[in-house]
Amino acid sequence: MNTLSKKLPLFASLAAALILVLAPCRAWALFGRITTADEIEMGKKFDNAIRAQMAFVDDPEIVAYVKEVVDRVVAVMPQQPYPIRSAVVGQNSMNAFAIPGGYIYIFTGLILGVENEDELAAVIGHELGHVQEHHVAKRMDQMRFISIASIAGVVAGALIGSKGGQTGSAIGQAVATGSMAGAQSAFLMYTRENEREADNVGLSTVTRAGYNPEGMPKTFEIMQRNHWFMSGGDIPSYLSTHPGLDERITYLRDRIRRMPAEVVAREYSRDKFLRIQTLVRARMSDADTALAYYNSKPKAEMLCLDYAGKGIALDRLKHTSQAEREFETALACGQDDPLVLREAGIFYFNKGDFAKAGPLLQKAAIVNPRDVMSLFFTARLMADRNDYKNAIITMERVMREVPEDSEVRQHLGRMYGESGNIFEAHLQLSYAALYGRDKKNTTFHLERAKALASTDDQKKRLAALQKAIGERFEGGLQVERRGR
Repeated sequence: MNTLSKKLPLFASLAAALILVLAPCRAWALFGRITTADEIEMGKKFDNAIRAQMAFVDDPEIVAYVKEVVDRVVAVMPQQPYPIRSAVVGQNSMNAFAIPGGYIYIFTGLILGVENEDELAAVIGHELGHVQEHHVAKRMDQMRFISIASIAGVVAGALIGSKGGQTGSAIGQAVATGSMAGAQSAFLMYTRENEREADNVGLSTVTRAGYNPEGMPKTFEIMQRNHWFMSGGDIPSYLSTHPGLDERITYLRDRIRRMPAEVVAREYSRDKFLRIQTLVRARMSDADTALAYYNSKPKAEMLCLDYAGKGIALDRLKHTSQAEREFETALACGQDDPLVLREAGIFYFNKGDFAKAGPLLQKAAIVNPRDVMSLFFTARLMADRNDYKNAIITMERVMREVPEDSEVRQHLGRMYGESGNIFEAHLQLSYAALYGRDKKNTTFHLERAKALASTDDQKKRLAALQKAIGERFEGGLQVERRGR
C-alpha cells in the first residue's frame, strides 16, 4: 500500500488525456434540462477519467481525515440528491475542485498551504456550494448546447493544474484562486454571481458546521501572500470574469462582522490537522523541501511526530542511518502515538528488520484499530512467516477498508497463490490490475480465473469482477437527450 495510488512523472499530453474521455463519444447536442440522473452519470464518467490521470493518495489516515471534514460540512447542508464522495489528489497545487454528481477532490498542496482545519473546511464549503446550487447544470441549461469542446474543458481544467512545467503550474495556481477550483471553472466559466453565491453558501455552511468563519477570508489571504493569484499571458481569459480576491475578502468580512462575537471567537481546529499535515509534508512533498522544513524548525517546537516526519524525509533521500536516529528519537517520546509507531514500523519493515517492525506495527494497530496501513504491513509480516491463514484474514480486513487499492489486492492475490488457492489468486490479481489501470493483465488473470471457476459462488464472484471491469474501462461521456 503506497501513499499514492499511482506515481506519475509528468503528464504525457493533455490531448492524450482528453482522448481517454472523449474518443468513444459522438458529437452531441443537449436540448432539455439537465436532470439529477444526468449529473450522476457525468460525475461517474469524470471520476473515472480523473482517476486514470491523477495520482491519488491512499494512506487511510489522510483519506479518512479529509472525509471526516467533508462529512462534517455535508451534515449541515440541505439534503443532496446524491452522496458526496471525497478523494485526495497527490499534487502540490493549492487546489480543490468538485464535479457534477457530488465528487470533490482535495489536493495535498491545499493541506500544506492552509494553517488549520477551519481553512481547509472553508475551501471544501465553497466547492460544495457550487454542488449545492447545481451551478454546472444551470449553466448547461442556459447554454442549451453542449459540445465536445465544452465537455473537454472539465478534464482539461483538472489536468492543466497537474501538468509539469512553469506554464502548467501557473495556470493551475490561477485556476485555484479563480474559484478555489480547477476543472469546473474551465468547463463552464462560472459567473461572478456563481462565485459569490458559492462563497456565501460556503461561508454559511462551514459556520453552521462549527468552524470559525474567518477561515474563508484567511484562505484568500494565504493565496495572496503566496502569489497564487497571478496575472499575465498564462492565465485563462475567463478569470477576468471572476471577482478578485480583495473584493471577495471584503464582502466575506462584511458578513462576518455581523455574526455573533462567540462565533467569530471560535478556536481554530489544529491538532488533528497538524498531524495529517505532517504526514503529507513528510511523505508527499519534495523530500529536500520537507527536510529543510524540519531542519529550520526550532528544536523546542519539535513534536514527536515531527521527528518521525524528519525520519521519513531522510529515508526518502536514502540517508538511512540518520533516518533511524530520528525514528528512535520519535519513539523515545512518542511510544504510544500510533502514527509514530506506524511510521517507525514501516521504516524498519522496508529496512528488512522484521524483528523491530513487527511489535511496532502490532502496537500501532492496537492503539488505532482504524489504521489499516499498520494492518497491511502486519499481514505481509505474517505471510513472510508462512502464516498464510492469518495473513489472508488480516489482508482481507484491509481490503474491506480500501477495496480499490491495487497493491492490497496484489499482495492478497500472492498470499492466496502461495497458500494454494489459485482461483482466488487470479481473481484478486485481476482486481489488482483493474485498479492499477492495466487492462492487459486484468484480462489475463480474469481468463485464468474463468478456467478455474467451478462453484456457483466462484461464478457469481466472476460476474461481479466482469461488471467492475466493464464500468472501469468503459469510455466516453454521454448524456441522453431529454425533453422539457
